[in-house]
Amino acid sequence: MKAILLREIKSFFGSPVGYLVIAIFLLLNGLFLWVFEGDYNILNSGFADMSPFFTIAPWILIFLIPAVTMRSFSDEKKQGTLELLLTKPLSQWQIVNGKFFGSMLLITIAILPTLVYVYVISSLGMPAGNIDLGSTMGSYFGLLFLIAAYCSIGIFTSALTENQIVAFILSVFLCFFFYFAFDGLAVNFPSAENLIATIGMDSHFKSMGRGVIDTRDVVYFTSLTVVFLSFTVFKLKSIKN
Repeated sequence: MKAILLREIKSFFGSPVGYLVIAIFLLLNGLFLWVFEGDYNILNSGFADMSPFFTIAPWILIFLIPAVTMRSFSDEKKQGTLELLLTKPLSQWQIVNGKFFGSMLLITIAILPTLVYVYVISSLGMPAGNIDLGSTMGSYFGLLFLIAAYCSIGIFTSALTENQIVAFILSVFLCFFFYFAFDGLAVNFPSAENLIATIGMDSHFKSMGRGVIDTRDVVYFTSLTVVFLSFTVFKLKSIKN
């Protein structure tokens, strides 16, 4: 698995892909949070908190992560190297996990510089340091779980087709569906609103953002990630056989 992970990281940073992903993520967040006028502008919000960042980050990642993962297996299929990869002394789980953690590591690197926002917002608070660190750290923790779920979905869709654009569109659709669709459906069923909403990622992500790490939220994201990685392994086994 380590060899696959290192191969993925070298692939990301051996081309403009890795640098472009990090730059786009930071640029979009920087513009929305500090430059553009609107509900997400921290300077105009009047509150020393990171909630605008944690509101827009999942939406940016819905497009950014599929752009990273779409080539994971699609590119291997297109170049005819997937069959060669499957003959190596590695299990399907090791191959999938290597690509999964490689994608996760790249996105995590993109997020790390945003910790500077915490320091800046804390300094701007009145008095200085007036920021809810518990809620902020909980949101970052939740964001990592959200990234894991998005990456697992992206890896799965990449294993379905050799067309990277198709893999990207499928991944965006599934990430959007699991993040937002259940909240939209819940509104139409008032009697089961809470139950339906808990099937989606959004409610669990917001729950972590309150600063209290609930086991149910961790189990939800972990289960969703494992399910899609399992689907990917099953797909690779069908290709190998």
